[in-house]
Formats: sequence, C-alpha cells, structure tokens
Amino acid sequence: MALKVELKPGERILIGECVITNSDRRTTFLIDGKVPIIREKDIMTSDQADTAAKRIYLSILLMYTSREPSEQHATYFALVRDIVQAAPSTWPQIENINNHILTGDLYKALKQARQLIQYEQELMNDAGGTSVRQGGKTGRHAPRDGGR
Repeated sequence: MALKVELKPGERILIGECVITNSDRRTTFLIDGKVPIIREKDIMTSDQADTAAKRIYLSILLMYTSREPSEQHATYFALVRDIVQAAPSTWPQIENINNHILTGDLYKALKQARQLIQYEQELMNDAGGTSVRQGGKTGRHAPRDGGR
C-alpha cells in the first residue's frame, strides 16, 4: 500500500538517503516501497537533543535512517539505562519503545519516543526545575531565596 504525502511549499522530507525539498506549490505524491520517510518537522539534530528523552529519540532516528541500525544499539541502551535510573516511571514507555525496536518497527518506536519526550517535560514541570540530564543524574536549580 502506497503512502500519500502532501508537502507544503518549501517543506522538506527525507526519503531513504535523499532530502526532497518542495517547490513553491503544495504537492501531493505517493510513495510505494519500504524506505525510511521522515518529515522535516520530525527530524532532530544533536544540538536539539538537550534532554535524555530527546537523546533517545535522536538515537532511534539514527537507527531508522541507517542502513545498519544495530550500530546505534549500544548508544540507545546506555541512554535508556540512564533515563530509567533517573526516572523509573519512564519504564513503561521505554518498554514499548524497546518492543518496537525488537520487532523492527522503528517508525513506531520514534512515535513512542515523542510521547516519552512529552512525559519527560511533564516530569520536569512537576518537579519545578528538576531535569533528567545525561549520565542519569538529576539536577535542580538553586532556590532563589537561598533555600530559606
């Protein structure tokens, strides 16, 4: 079954190893075949991966777009270990992501990783400044009143 894609003027999409940039008009086309497809809005750079969940997303993105996804496994599992140690409540989402990776459905793993990013943001908001940092450590902003 072909995938129908509609691009806005100037929008880019990654299909396999090619970046396609739309011209100045809205365009619709069908993609038939098994190849990684990522819209520009779903691409994350290493500079944007500034939280644990975003680094996990980036690792899965690299798996999804790579000819050899297994090359990212060590990085991915180290990141997973760190986030689960820092925030054990992330485990159910991590388990879902792992299942998608193990079954080879990396696109669904990416979608689940987006939910992990949202959950991480909720945790940070609830903690009032606590963030899950690289290395599995949590950091807290110093109180403005000196802790009094």
